[in-house]
Amino acid sequence: MAVISGSFSSLELEKYGEGLLTEKPRVLSVLSSILERSVQKNEKLVRASKMKDVVTMFHASEAPALSITKYIERIFKYSSCSNSCFVVAYIYMERFLQRTGTCLTSLNVHRLLITSILVAAKFMDVDCYSNGYYAKVGGVSIGEMNNLEMTFLLSLDFKLHVTTEMFEKYCQQLEDVGGHQTGHFRKVQTLKDDWTIIEATLTRHSRSKQTVLVKYQKDKACVFSWLT
Repeated sequence: MAVISGSFSSLELEKYGEGLLTEKPRVLSVLSSILERSVQKNEKLVRASKMKDVVTMFHASEAPALSITKYIERIFKYSSCSNSCFVVAYIYMERFLQRTGTCLTSLNVHRLLITSILVAAKFMDVDCYSNGYYAKVGGVSIGEMNNLEMTFLLSLDFKLHVTTEMFEKYCQQLEDVGGHQTGHFRKVQTLKDDWTIIEATLTRHSRSKQTVLVKYQKDKACVFSWLT
């Protein structure tokens, strides 16, 4: 059963029912941002120190063309797992990296993602697709998916339980990292002289939201009026 915490509504973990959630929950973009920054930091350190990374079966021979963001969105689109699974998968990934001494890089992040989300969905949700289905979603063979799952579970010593306190701790971490201002924009009206009216909903510090109408022309913009 999926864990839902009302205290972290900005991550949009609530699932409104099969087929009803049309927009991607914010936890996807926040998680993608964290993983991308971690990969960039780790690869920079590896290059600078000339250290050799611990190579596991999660490593590809070359980095996949699909970005982390697009890969997570693909898994979200086709897996139908609860949104909380992405938080739990992140916890499992952290455990794996700590236990194996592996650095998160562009060579292993995709396989770690598909495997950790598969394991999280099996542990958290009532219904879950088969390994063969997840293999197709993740772009690996069924045999590789099975081996990745078993290696992952063995590395975690099959300890998959996540306490409420641990779940909330990681939700808070995701909120803190993703707490900078974000926004959604909608074109309202085009005026003469290339001026455009845009409705902008801004979220600051993951909580407070304000909606404004912005009058925009090329590189110039001014607030037209506050809506909320």
